[in-house]
Amino acid sequence: MPKVAIIGTTTWGITLGVVLAHKGLKIRLWARTEEEAHRLKRNGPGLPPLTAFPSQISITSSLKEALDDVAAVLLAVPSQSMRQNIRLAKDHLKQSMLVVSTAKGLEVGTSKRMSEVIAEEIDPGLWPNICVLSGPNLSKEVIQRLPASAVVAAQDMDVAIKAQKLLTAPNFTVYTNTDVVGVELGGALKNVIALGAGMVDGMGYGDNAKAAFITRGLTEMAALAVAQGASPLTLSGLAGLGDLIATCASPLSRNHHVGVELAKGHRLDKITASMSGVAEGLSTAVAVWNLAQKLGLEMPITERIYKVLCDGVKPAQAIAELLETEGRHELAGRRWKLVSLFRHRKRS
Repeated sequence: MPKVAIIGTTTWGITLGVVLAHKGLKIRLWARTEEEAHRLKRNGPGLPPLTAFPSQISITSSLKEALDDVAAVLLAVPSQSMRQNIRLAKDHLKQSMLVVSTAKGLEVGTSKRMSEVIAEEIDPGLWPNICVLSGPNLSKEVIQRLPASAVVAAQDMDVAIKAQKLLTAPNFTVYTNTDVVGVELGGALKNVIALGAGMVDGMGYGDNAKAAFITRGLTEMAALAVAQGASPLTLSGLAGLGDLIATCASPLSRNHHVGVELAKGHRLDKITASMSGVAEGLSTAVAVWNLAQKLGLEMPITERIYKVLCDGVKPAQAIAELLETEGRHELAGRRWKLVSLFRHRKRS
């Protein structure tokens, strides 16, 4: 069976390792230090009860060992550390390896997608091997082998199909796409919307308000994705609407949890200190807002979330402004292409 390397001992990285190991693949999990590798070997994955490392998973602190003769490397690291990690791994990559990003965020400072970050750091000859994995994948459910689906995108459909075959496992169905931009932006932007959906829940505004907020959020996501060259249809798929539903509705979502706690008046630093993982929406909101400003794109939800996180605006004020805004055509916005896009398609 093929061997797969996983860079990152995040919850999602470990979950993917367990899922693929149960399929029969040999997994090499890379820990940044020898101490971390020993801790994982000694204490296990730190996941739900009765979840242990399958025998097919080996843990190492040596990148050379982790990446030796593998079919693919999965980069399961927070978006803000993607560049650092790919720099460490790049000299060990081979022409035959798939390079799969599983991170759902944009890089602060550059507002770049993870596939762009990876491409800037690796040999151009490996660019066709870059794939992105996204979708409604709450780790706790996936590790319990509850049914889940994802989408893997690559610019070349043959590469996407190759990744699909490798990553599909029992109860984990992987679909393919060639819209890398749309799949990545869907996975990243929904985290920002989930922060706001958590605030709506935290303030007890009800399901009607939350449904409206999520729907407007999806339209805003599509507007930015289309402005960056994505297909709007991708945002109605697993990496867009699918992931948005899961992240905005589930108590297992870190971003939703942060939004709820902010609405209750808790300080952001105390909320994040109490969490075991990273809420990607916090950094992504900054990156997306900077990108929207650069593009001159109207993104009212992102703007309000940014102001809550960075300017001290109260969640109640931000959400009230969004829910009480004056109505207009629901596909309209400054520099949005959605109205003209769909009118053109209707005429054709």
